[in-house]
Amino acid sequence: MGLWFISRCAFTAAAAAAALRVSSGARFARGAQLVRARDYSDVTDRGHEPVCYELTHRALLRLEGADTSAFLQGIVTNDVTLLNERAALYAHLLNVQGRTLYDVILYRLGASPGTEPDGVLLECDAAVRDRVLKHLKTYRVRRQVSVRCCPELRLWAALPPGPEPPRRPGPPDRVLVWEADPRTALMGWRLVLRDDRDPRDLLGSRIGDPEDYHRHRYRIGERSSTVCVCVCVCVCVCDPVSVASGLPEGVRDLPPGVALPLESNLVALDGISFSKGCYIGQELTARTHHTGVVRKRLLPLRLSSAGTPPPPPPDGAALETEAGKPAGKHRAGVGELGLGLVRVAHAAETLVLRTGGGGGEGEATTVRAAVPPWWPQDQDL
Repeated sequence: MGLWFISRCAFTAAAAAAALRVSSGARFARGAQLVRARDYSDVTDRGHEPVCYELTHRALLRLEGADTSAFLQGIVTNDVTLLNERAALYAHLLNVQGRTLYDVILYRLGASPGTEPDGVLLECDAAVRDRVLKHLKTYRVRRQVSVRCCPELRLWAALPPGPEPPRRPGPPDRVLVWEADPRTALMGWRLVLRDDRDPRDLLGSRIGDPEDYHRHRYRIGERSSTVCVCVCVCVCVCDPVSVASGLPEGVRDLPPGVALPLESNLVALDGISFSKGCYIGQELTARTHHTGVVRKRLLPLRLSSAGTPPPPPPDGAALETEAGKPAGKHRAGVGELGLGLVRVAHAAETLVLRTGGGGGEGEATTVRAAVPPWWPQDQDL
């Protein structure tokens, strides 16, 4: 009886350990474990109503005209004809060298699914709105397309408290756009209202701090839990799981002319088409995709330092391995959360960020990377 009980406990321990590996979405990079982040953020767990964040760091442009779809098809990474069926589309604008200039979200205006949209709203980083406008006008040669800014519109993100979306906030005359974020369901819903509308009147929601929205982007999926495995009659092994993940947005996360779309996980975020044909920057992007070699990835990072909160690192600060080898660069973040371009070979290792310089000098901050929860299950680093 005693032997049977011990064997049963051993089996339970093995099964629980296997369950832990599955539940944490364990990944392996060159023989080392790289954990997969979980699927919810505590930003959306604080109440039962959706939380709305005004995205003042994002701007809206409106494109109209008979050639709008054909014009956009030649300059963005995604297949714009999908807007005939979908209401929102994520994409990047690239330069001729195939590097990201701007990340955008396109929204179909008017028309029913299956028909050409009446117009398109283009969401971009507000800091480079005028540069995006100039970029669009540069390539608008002989096209029947008008492009203008939309200061009368306000963009909001609605983060629901659970996996179910909040109810539609109102009729089309009150709401221009109400669509799920096309990058990942974990980013909730996008809402475009006229300047005189208040989402609290339409959704019964509350207004959140914009910094919490950015922490949500960087911390999607953060959970701290303890999994206990009984290995014998009186011994219990507890394995704490705490991981973080995130999603890039704007020029701090995706520096214009520096970021590469495939390194920035554009495939995983459904922001690129490899079958639509030519567009600006397509040649290098397609060649890299078909060779299957991506040596760096934009990954979510968590910073920690001994005893005190880590100081905010400068954008672009170098990351090193504990042995002092170059491992990538920190891109941007909020507090201890952020994103960094990390060499795949070192993604599973504990990394070091030195705010006072490299080569073993300066104050050291420990950095850990994680696999985002929206990462495809069958996609390897």
